[in-house]
Amino acid sequence: MQHVDVTHQVWERILDVKTGAACLCCGDWTWGEAQALALYGALAQPTATCQVFAQIGQSLDGRIATETGDAQDVSGKDGLAHLHRLRALADAVVIGVKTALQDDPQLTVRLANGTSPARVVIDPDGRLPNDARLLADTSAQRIVIQAVAKERPAGVEAITLPRAPWIAPEDILKALQQRGFKSILIEGGGVTITQFLEMGLLNRLHVAIAPLLIGSGPQSLTTAPIGTLAQARRPKTAVYNLGSDVLFDCALSPADALPIVAACCTSGIRPAEGPRL
Repeated sequence: MQHVDVTHQVWERILDVKTGAACLCCGDWTWGEAQALALYGALAQPTATCQVFAQIGQSLDGRIATETGDAQDVSGKDGLAHLHRLRALADAVVIGVKTALQDDPQLTVRLANGTSPARVVIDPDGRLPNDARLLADTSAQRIVIQAVAKERPAGVEAITLPRAPWIAPEDILKALQQRGFKSILIEGGGVTITQFLEMGLLNRLHVAIAPLLIGSGPQSLTTAPIGTLAQARRPKTAVYNLGSDVLFDCALSPADALPIVAACCTSGIRPAEGPRL
């Protein structure tokens, strides 16, 4: 298990990598800083194609909330900071309407430096009220993907797509890509993430496990059942110690399982003498 040390210098480098202003291969870093560069660099590097990644926080027994729907404290403080870093690396963050109704989230970047992404809610039946916090806050682009003709507040874009019985994840990603989003975070809940996972649309999956036992409540991921363990997905996985939580970083496509390769910049920064990425 790798310890992650997200120092101010590391995170500023990651943000510069996202904008194409820096590389990942130069600089003197401690081992923990190098692991942070490896973890977040995989998501920060600009790509020619759309990158879709998901994050889910869960308990030791695989729950994401209590039976009453309380999910506020599943992740520890470092797990929450990790989630906010992922938001800062995304162009758009996507959640399902059940999560939006249950948690009334803001979907902003508050626990890390960075710009808040566009907020996208999948709301087939138009259940999300127009006064929801993620729609009322005008600091970022807001999109509702729905299958009904429901009026939305000024400044909120409503994208109407067919459903059968759910709005197809492929159609959702196509609509978002047409609007220029190239880095998309599927944040929740478990059913929404599972839909994208089952269709093979995720490049990476982050599973953050916090040391608590809930006992009952919604499960984390509910993929289709299999008959034998030989049929189970076994993605290439790196394990990181975030502090309060343990993170499993799962690469879901062969290209994403390869080591990070970045062309050396010409800024004159001396390559690291310690662990290299």
